[in-house]
Amino acid sequence: MGVTLYHRLILPAEANHHGTLYAGSLLRLALEAGYATAWKHVGPQANLVLRRVLNLECLRPVPVGTVIEIEGAVRHRAQAYLITGLIGRPLKPGEGPWLEALLGFAQVDEAGRAAGLPEGAGQASVPDSDAWRRLGERLHKLLHLH
Repeated sequence: MGVTLYHRLILPAEANHHGTLYAGSLLRLALEAGYATAWKHVGPQANLVLRRVLNLECLRPVPVGTVIEIEGAVRHRAQAYLITGLIGRPLKPGEGPWLEALLGFAQVDEAGRAAGLPEGAGQASVPDSDAWRRLGERLHKLLHLH
């Protein structure tokens, strides 16, 4: 399964008093992009809920009027659980990402209990770049803390 792309125009209603993306709006955008990534990976049988935010870092301010792009990929999967990685594509040439995040989603049944991922769910795969390698190293450290 490849990368999921999420695009969005940052509007004044999503800004803080500095005219940049407000932290609450950042969390909402990351959740939407993470969910879309997980849903695309699992397929139409997806019945996913956010289980946890493992890590989320805003590395650069995002001004109002910017069209953002977030790359999403499944970094880890288990029987009923998967972790999506998110990279906010650079806002300007020569800059690094503005966002790096790891979000965990659980597949659940109608009663809200953990259920196995459907048969057709893809395999985890990510692009080969410094940002994705860095995010993978962070995930590896976080998974070994438990």
